[in-house]
Amino acid sequence: MREVSLDLQASDGFGTVVIGIPQDSPIEVDARLESVVEGVLVSGTIAGEAVGECARCLDEVVYDIDASFSELFFYPERAKVAQEEAEEDAEIVVLEDDQIDLEPLLRDSVVFALPFQPLCSPDCPGLCSECGVRLADEEGHAHEARGPMWSSLQSLFNETKES
Repeated sequence: MREVSLDLQASDGFGTVVIGIPQDSPIEVDARLESVVEGVLVSGTIAGEAVGECARCLDEVVYDIDASFSELFFYPERAKVAQEEAEEDAEIVVLEDDQIDLEPLLRDSVVFALPFQPLCSPDCPGLCSECGVRLADEEGHAHEARGPMWSSLQSLFNETKES
């Protein structure tokens, strides 16, 4: 068993379109590598800072990531047996030249730890659907509401004007 602490820089794609760890930002990885009969069991945590935008008001959101991961990397000779015993859609990760590529494992761990719809605050009111004003900045923001009868008349007026 070996424990490893790594200070790395995030590569491109550590996140989603809405939020993620920016490229070249620092990430901290604490991993434990254990030799088991089938291969090497890698488990640990990844920490970093994700940046994105609020799903309601589009302001910048900073989200601390602290995710755990665990993956079994099979020895090549054990991978064949494991593939036969596993379900059809199960993914078997194989050691290549006694090397472990942690990037896909770390990337998946970060993506699963990110919020689906990040918010700047739980009670963020978002943007006005008519004019786009940030509602948190203008308390009591409202527009003149027209009834359905008036909107029908307005559409008739527009048709007459065009003809």
